[in-house]
Amino acid sequence: MPDKPSNGKFDTGLIRELAAILREADLGEIEVEQGDLRIKVVKPETKTIFAAAAPAHAAPVAAAAPAAAAPAVTKAAAGDHPGAIKSPMVGTVYLQPDENSPTFVKAGDAVTEGQTLLLIEAMKTFNPVTAPRAGKVTQILVKNTQPVEFGEPLVIIE
Repeated sequence: MPDKPSNGKFDTGLIRELAAILREADLGEIEVEQGDLRIKVVKPETKTIFAAAAPAHAAPVAAAAPAAAAPAVTKAAAGDHPGAIKSPMVGTVYLQPDENSPTFVKAGDAVTEGQTLLLIEAMKTFNPVTAPRAGKVTQILVKNTQPVEFGEPLVIIE
């Protein structure tokens, strides 16, 4: 690892390399230290997760309206939220049945008990996660194709 240059600036190439490793390994943070040089790269938490799956032609103002109606719950606090739907298993989340179909639900949608909210793939099997009760989807806390852990909050229904 290169040392800190005499001009006081860090090697930006090294920082970019660490950021790439962070993304590729799907880590939350990475830290390296050598001598008096210490670099820590932290992935920022994404609060508007569903926006990435919105169609390109959607107006950003219209997408922001449901979020303004209900205060956003942070992912850390979502586990304690009474309307949190948690992952029943470890796997990969799919918000739509296939890449050419619309998402099962989006923030602001009214859902009925038993309605499919998303799929979790585990061991080449797609398992539907359904709404345990009727209500309104206020937040989707995961991204399409994101790995999830058992008990991780996925969706908030109020």
